[in-house]
Amino acid sequence: MEARPAVDDAALGREALSVLEANWTGTATVPAPGLYPHQWSWDSAFVAMGLARHRPDRARAELLSLLSGQWATGMIPHIVFHTSEAYFPGPSVWRSQDQSAAPAGLLTSGLTGPPLHALAVWWLWRHSGEPEFVRRAYPALVAQDAYLASTRDLGGGGLAAIVHPWESGMDDSPSWDEPLAALPEVRYGYRDVTLDERHPDSHHDRYVWLALRYRNAGYRAEYLRDEHPFAVEDPMFNAIWLASSHALAELAPLAGADPRPHTEQAERLRRALKERLWDGCFYARDLRADRLIPTCTVGSFGPLLDPGLPSDQVNALVEILESARFMGATGYPVPSCEIRSAHFDRSRYWRGPSWVNTNWLLRRAATLHGLPHLAQLLTTATLRLVRQAGFRECFDPFDGSGRGCRDFSWSAALTLDLLADNVVE
Repeated sequence: MEARPAVDDAALGREALSVLEANWTGTATVPAPGLYPHQWSWDSAFVAMGLARHRPDRARAELLSLLSGQWATGMIPHIVFHTSEAYFPGPSVWRSQDQSAAPAGLLTSGLTGPPLHALAVWWLWRHSGEPEFVRRAYPALVAQDAYLASTRDLGGGGLAAIVHPWESGMDDSPSWDEPLAALPEVRYGYRDVTLDERHPDSHHDRYVWLALRYRNAGYRAEYLRDEHPFAVEDPMFNAIWLASSHALAELAPLAGADPRPHTEQAERLRRALKERLWDGCFYARDLRADRLIPTCTVGSFGPLLDPGLPSDQVNALVEILESARFMGATGYPVPSCEIRSAHFDRSRYWRGPSWVNTNWLLRRAATLHGLPHLAQLLTTATLRLVRQAGFRECFDPFDGSGRGCRDFSWSAALTLDLLADNVVE
């Protein structure tokens, strides 16, 4: 793939900044205008990392805005509703205002999302050097870590369980099909045309049913442990937690804290990932059925974010990633589901399309493990996607055409970061 002239990179960077400016509400960055009108948890983490070298002030404001929605339990919600703009499922579904643990005067969802935030704070500190911001954010990050360890280890093996597909960030991944299929057939009057259009033939009603069950149980930890029917240990979610544990270990001295609990947590997660999710590749585990879910997705490569991952596992994962099962058979990296799987669909969210955020995470992983060729390929190919199709939500992995909504914030933000690294390299 030929490099584009530097002027093209500069123009692309200006376009990316324009998208982020247009999607800024004065409080937070919405993922996309109209379709996603509120603040999403891991979207904001990606936005902050993308802005770290360009607008660190905005990146700090982004993260602090999200952390303002943290519950007293330490849970950082996957949506914070800063405006009254209509969206489904909105505040009337979650009813966070009825929960004493929820923040006063601010409406949120009752679910969490991938715990990328400590890594985002570390990324921002690395590029802007603001120890005061680290000291301000650190207690919230420690509380999030404690929440996952104390409330979400539903399998007792040291990993956090997601209790709803929305918590994964990869909503329609085929990894959730089996545990969702075990749930009862339900039909709700809650319908949303835009949601149905974005996720055709999905388990939409079951998603709503799960959310309402959790809400009606008062978002209690005991309910999750004893009764909630959906509980999955996801390799990407836990790998992000592990990466954030490493980040917390580096941030701790800046906050006057001991880094050892965080390094010990990272080691526990590393052992648990191997013991519970490894079978030649990392697979999600359905805790209610007590079995691995035999579908290889982009989430299977999440544990590459661990700098201490043993070399035999690194080599095995990279071999699969570069094979005809994934990158070796598509024009663009990285399809979100193994292309030989019966679940693969190049046009359906998280069942085939390529996403800038997962490409960025795997590029980060390649750098950690000293794989410059893979890192550069992921950089170049991802930039080629946005050059030809714009800052789309996701992309067809074969022809590179854009899918989903336009002017998507994390696609724009992470393009800025990839461009900055591309200049250096």
